[in-house]
Amino acid sequence: MPADPELRALAEEAVHHLASFDRPSASEGERRGAEWIAERLRADGWEARIEQEEAHGTYWWPLGLMTLLAGLVSLVPSRLARLAGGSVLAAGIADDISGGRLWFRRAVLPHRPTWNVVAEAGDPAAERTVVVVAHHDAANWSLLFAPHVPRFFGTRFPGLLEKSDTTPPVMFPVFGGPLLVALGGLTGSRLLRRLGGVLSFGAAATFAEIGSRSTVPGANDNLTGVATVLGLARTLREQPVQGVRVLLVSTGSEESFMEGMQAFARRHFASLPVGSTHVICVDTVGSPELMQLEGEGMLVMRDYPEDFKALVSAAAADAGVPLRRGLRFRNATDGLIALKAGYPSVMLGSIDEFKAPANYHWPTDTAENVDYDTVVGCIRVCDGVIRRLAAR
Repeated sequence: MPADPELRALAEEAVHHLASFDRPSASEGERRGAEWIAERLRADGWEARIEQEEAHGTYWWPLGLMTLLAGLVSLVPSRLARLAGGSVLAAGIADDISGGRLWFRRAVLPHRPTWNVVAEAGDPAAERTVVVVAHHDAANWSLLFAPHVPRFFGTRFPGLLEKSDTTPPVMFPVFGGPLLVALGGLTGSRLLRRLGGVLSFGAAATFAEIGSRSTVPGANDNLTGVATVLGLARTLREQPVQGVRVLLVSTGSEESFMEGMQAFARRHFASLPVGSTHVICVDTVGSPELMQLEGEGMLVMRDYPEDFKALVSAAAADAGVPLRRGLRFRNATDGLIALKAGYPSVMLGSIDEFKAPANYHWPTDTAENVDYDTVVGCIRVCDGVIRRLAAR
């Protein structure tokens, strides 16, 4: 088994290199990152391939257009038009932010190539499979994600922070605007109509602001996940495991609402039986405290299965790695796609003292601001989970 300094050096090299160039979703930078990751996996002796898929590559265009349309619909005199338009747009937003079929962006918006990396490790003849998934694209920054907000509330209201176990539902107003427009059409309420219009126009302006910003380096989110995948490639090479096949995956276009993972699902889920496949999502594990999500979802909170979470906690205890429990995020990661498909899944992330991922979607998400001890701990935990599943 590689020593911690070796794993740390591997993680630092990967994060520093990949953070040195822009990697927006479905871009040439994303492709360049995928090629580098595949080369590193091959260098550790594993068969790695790049799978080209199709993605739109943003979330601000589909959500911005739908909320703008909802705002315009709120101005239409016809109640029937407000009811129908608001209902369709609310349904489209719910689908887009919940790992659905993405029908609005598929029907209306252009698509371009995105690139997933898939490597096979472990025991290729085993019936049981573990999929470890990270992502290598990076997000746009926005004032919406300013770290000053959780810092402000955390320092001034520490008691409230201590009691909080779920992040704010930032997508509720986005969905609520079109819904209120529809309800205003149904009931004839001017108040609901106006409130729906205000929320919808406000959301559209927010998405326009996000789309105008540049891409962050994405060191914590999610090159730390990529470093975990590469670290596992090294541990599995130096201490081979029998009884479990391991798929090491890094998706593109995660930041455009898991489009890369959706493509991985379409290509691979039919050949991965639910009864013999476990999925570990590793996303943003470079903050000071490693944690395991209890559940996630932007609209509907979906809990990860308790038995698998308990196994992960036991693996962390065996490795001597502290692992925070009890938190739920109103976000969505690649783990949500596997969870919705019925796979036993878990999501490993990390938080700072304000219960938020450090430097999340902010220009300070650089390689120098990553806590590499947390990354090494995550590698140890994932390796332990794989070996516990192999022992079954």
